[in-house]
Amino acid sequence: MGWFRAVPSAAGASTGMKFKFELLGRSTGLPEHVLEEAMSENTGLADNGPGQAGREHAEREHADREHAEREHAEREHTGRMPAIYLSHGAPPLADDAVWPGQLAGWARQLPKPAAVLMISAHWEAAPLALGATSPVPLVYDFWGFPEKYHTVRYPAPGAPELAEDVRKLLRTAGTPVADIPGRGLDHGAYVPLAEMYPDADVPVLQVSMPTLDPEGLYQIGRKLAPLRDQGVLIVGSGFFTHNLRALSMDGQVAPAMADFDHWGAGALAHGDLDALLDFEHKAPAARQAHPRTEHFAPLFVTLGAADGDLGAARSVIDGFWLGMAKRSIQVS
Repeated sequence: MGWFRAVPSAAGASTGMKFKFELLGRSTGLPEHVLEEAMSENTGLADNGPGQAGREHAEREHADREHAEREHAEREHTGRMPAIYLSHGAPPLADDAVWPGQLAGWARQLPKPAAVLMISAHWEAAPLALGATSPVPLVYDFWGFPEKYHTVRYPAPGAPELAEDVRKLLRTAGTPVADIPGRGLDHGAYVPLAEMYPDADVPVLQVSMPTLDPEGLYQIGRKLAPLRDQGVLIVGSGFFTHNLRALSMDGQVAPAMADFDHWGAGALAHGDLDALLDFEHKAPAARQAHPRTEHFAPLFVTLGAADGDLGAARSVIDGFWLGMAKRSIQVS
């Protein structure tokens, strides 16, 4: 696997992504124009032209647009935002040839939210805590990466009104709430949001996970569900599999990661909420896929925000990154 470096592009894209990717590291032996075409195709910007492959690509895009339009019409009718769970990768996600485009495309299919309520795998605190409600520095909660990842900025507006709504919903339901006004967005929050909303113009509030218990997080999601009627996008941010010992720089996927991902996709497709809540006992290779469960745990807030109705759940992003499953889902 080569390494990628983000290089400013002369022409901006309507998606807000203003980067093209220059391949560094191991040489592929391919001419530069071939690499550029391949990367353009991977980010959905290539013209496939005529032929079977091009027709199939166009048909898939047409089907995706129709599906998105139907969902958009349904949301306009019901006035509700969906709830999502996404795999957030790591800071180098921004340099991947495919993943940023997938996140950006997902955001384009959604109505623009009034605000984002973020639950990240990288903040555990009890009682449940509300982060900053005005812009503060990001939390660079990682190490071993190049310095450029420690200089990223994402100055999204705070969401004090949303914070007050969260307090009311949780305290009315008997859930204690704390405030930590100096706590900024961690990389589980700003890394995906920078791709989905690159203009940083959507207010964001991050809250902590007070427990890793699936049922407890599910109940928190249920209490927060009314926010969806106010245009709030509830985002659980983790990683569908997360075992650093299984990281693979050449992209090989360990059987345990593949088995867990396959099981999870099936449980979601069949609406098997009970199995998902009991994943540590029901899923194959659960302990190998998640030696510690904090990256799977945000999923349960998302499922709670959907009130357990998985009938309209779908995987928007799937596949693997460095051997980890990056499955990301949406529930309407």
